[in-house]
Amino acid sequence: MKKPELLVPASSLEVLKIAVIFGADAVYIGGEAFGLRAKAKNFSMEEMKEGIAFAHERGVKVYVTVNILAHNRDLPGVKDYLLELKGLKPDGLIIADPAVFVYAGEICPEIERHISTQANNTNYETFLFWYKLGAKRVVTARELSLEEIREIRGHIPEDLEIETFVHGAMCISYSGRCLLSSFLAGRDANQGACTHPCRWKYALMEEQRPGEYMPVFENERGTYIFNSKDLCMIAHMDDIMESGIDSVKIEGRMKTALYVATVARTYRKAIDDYAKDPKEYKKNLPWYEEQISNCTYRQFTTGFFYGKPDEHTQIYDSNTYVKEYTYLGYAEERDERGYVRITQRNKFTVGEEIEIMKPDGKNAAAHVLAIYDGEGNPMESAPHPQQTLFVQLDAQAEVFDILRRKEKMPE
Repeated sequence: MKKPELLVPASSLEVLKIAVIFGADAVYIGGEAFGLRAKAKNFSMEEMKEGIAFAHERGVKVYVTVNILAHNRDLPGVKDYLLELKGLKPDGLIIADPAVFVYAGEICPEIERHISTQANNTNYETFLFWYKLGAKRVVTARELSLEEIREIRGHIPEDLEIETFVHGAMCISYSGRCLLSSFLAGRDANQGACTHPCRWKYALMEEQRPGEYMPVFENERGTYIFNSKDLCMIAHMDDIMESGIDSVKIEGRMKTALYVATVARTYRKAIDDYAKDPKEYKKNLPWYEEQISNCTYRQFTTGFFYGKPDEHTQIYDSNTYVKEYTYLGYAEERDERGYVRITQRNKFTVGEEIEIMKPDGKNAAAHVLAIYDGEGNPMESAPHPQQTLFVQLDAQAEVFDILRRKEKMPE
């Protein structure tokens, strides 16, 4: 069986390295301009160069997002940016705008062009359209079922790749391509039948008090009526791997190294186990589900893969994540004493029990025996984020192992 590529997001150089070490076949990153994650840390050109070199040394590909929908004022800068990327030699560019696509073909034709999900790719004729223009890969819209994806695979050339999101946050809409009309009224805005539900006035009615309407107010934390559960297909990788998808994509270019390590490691093992023996995958399913719940999430759904989502795919009472572990840092090096150097991310103290998370799937319990600052001074706790620390543990941590702490879950 041909294994699909495992494509993992990276918000920073640190996260890129963790993604590579924890099992990604490819990572996707954004530069400081012309991507759709302006609030992500993103990569400077120097960081991008270092990240691409790090990945390529380990046989991992790097794709760069250039997926804005450009206005006139953006076009000169896009050309300059593509010229810079040409020198860095990433493996692919993720593009949504036809103008950017044309520019990329002219300026750096040697770099693969991938069509972003933002281009709303919902049928095989759209895939063929982009293929004829020179696209190597098309990312499916999130609104497609597995049946539709299989049908697309049957109508397109073998060398046109299909990439599909299998894990992470679900968008409810984006400009001009709203899902609300279809969801609430059964009339598809993408086919010209929009009922403009985003303009409707909403109220709540309690089941035991029919006819008594309560207005929906937004407080300083927002309102949650459009808050989708997160996509998770870890329990359905058998269907994913039999569907003709070439690349399975994890959402999360704003996520931490702990999140990326957890998801990459779990999907890596699931893909490898199924390719080796489907029975092995079925046997290990409880382990995958336990591991995937160790990173922050909003509860899980299978999205549109098995049909239209219903009210059970929404979370109406809050917008908070479930968080079982806290990220403390990763082992950047181990000195001659066996102490690990980390850049501390969250507070921890001497005497605490933490976990060492390893790329091979093992987790080791460890106690913090001592903490020293960068000058060698002992510390009882590490309260300052981004501080360089040397940590003595009673278990061995290798370079790139993750240090994390299990949190007490509310009853």
